[in-house]
Amino acid sequence: MLNPVIAIVGRPNVGKSTFFNRMLKQKKAIVDAQEGITRDRIYGEMEWLGHHLTFIDTGGYIPEDVDIFNKAVRQQAQSAISEADLILFMVDGREDPTASDKTLAQFVRSSGKKSILVVNKCDSLESNEQIHNFYELAINPILPVSALTGRLSGDLLDEILDQLNLKNKLPVEKETHGMRLSIVGMPNVGKSSLTNALLQKEQSIVTPIAGTTRDSIDSYLKYYGKTITLVDTAGLRKRSKVSDSIEFYSTVRTQRAILNSDVVLVLIDAIKGFSKQDKTIIDEVITKGKGLVLIVNKWDLVDKDTHTMKDFSDEIAYQFKSLTHYPTMYISALTKQRVSKVLNVANKVFKDRQVMISTAKLNKFLKDVIRQQSPPATSGKVINLKYMTQVNVGPHLFVIFTNYPKLVPTSYKRFIENQLRENFDLLGVPIRISFRKK
Repeated sequence: MLNPVIAIVGRPNVGKSTFFNRMLKQKKAIVDAQEGITRDRIYGEMEWLGHHLTFIDTGGYIPEDVDIFNKAVRQQAQSAISEADLILFMVDGREDPTASDKTLAQFVRSSGKKSILVVNKCDSLESNEQIHNFYELAINPILPVSALTGRLSGDLLDEILDQLNLKNKLPVEKETHGMRLSIVGMPNVGKSSLTNALLQKEQSIVTPIAGTTRDSIDSYLKYYGKTITLVDTAGLRKRSKVSDSIEFYSTVRTQRAILNSDVVLVLIDAIKGFSKQDKTIIDEVITKGKGLVLIVNKWDLVDKDTHTMKDFSDEIAYQFKSLTHYPTMYISALTKQRVSKVLNVANKVFKDRQVMISTAKLNKFLKDVIRQQSPPATSGKVINLKYMTQVNVGPHLFVIFTNYPKLVPTSYKRFIENQLRENFDLLGVPIRISFRKK
């Protein structure tokens, strides 16, 4: 199940970005008193009562402004409303409703989407009375908040769950019968062609024009009696290249697809080679703790000799040092070269992502590691590794208790990670190791 999308809309400087940052508990959006600071649309995920929510911060909506830039911002705000499962229409509680507020309120009402009128800058109990000024906007429910202090934000989040019919429901667990597999990459690298090759039918539209796939498309196939959900996504570009609102929200949907996947196939064009954006996509998948398989597509178009694949692999190792323990495949989605092996590798990664190693095995492993190479003394202090356990899967999180957790060198952490992968055959899955005081 994909996260519900909540779009925050309103005229400039009503506090949208401040509220967005408070929800995410990080300064992801730039906040300034100057109007129009939020230009690029920004998205982020947060959790409330076990439910994961995706928020989108939009630029200030100025309906009467004909300036070309403000027109683009306005179009993106309108697209956010179309994309969202719920709209937070934010106004400034210290001012009376403006003409812009009334115009945007009409647009929100006409969308037919669930919405909440959020009266911001209500910093005290007395300021709650400010909400009465906004009844004329005819949007219900109406709630006061202070984005700056966080006042009443919990009440608003409860109302969001209520509007989405989630308040009295347990968080939906991912299906265990099969993996959710997403295909991501730059535009026109062959994602839809690979989808069709795996499905053995023309499920996705394929053209040589970059950006044909505008939405994330779910398909289903059987693999040894289990159902795999296969997601073909729109191409991911640099943020600076995302110029139109449709493409921006295609990117949002792709990011959501990654977040809700078990394993991600990252496609790279063998002809065009690597780019910084390829690395950004890979880092995004790893950061979100997903299983990863690197797919080098269009391999049939590469002039080859006996060393071509090795040279390409060496280049991957040089460009993406983090990919040492992630599988790389060389395929042609068009000719179906090696396509039949893709699901086998992805399924291996999927299974490895679910592995839970017993504490007894881990502590035997830790003793063997120390016997092989003990942690180096730092600042004259001897580091003793005492105990190891696994506390999470997907991604794997291991905790090692020690007398000096802050003194364990990064190089030794990498050594332990490499040994973990080698000893327990963990392929294509992120591993995180935390050292704690004991």
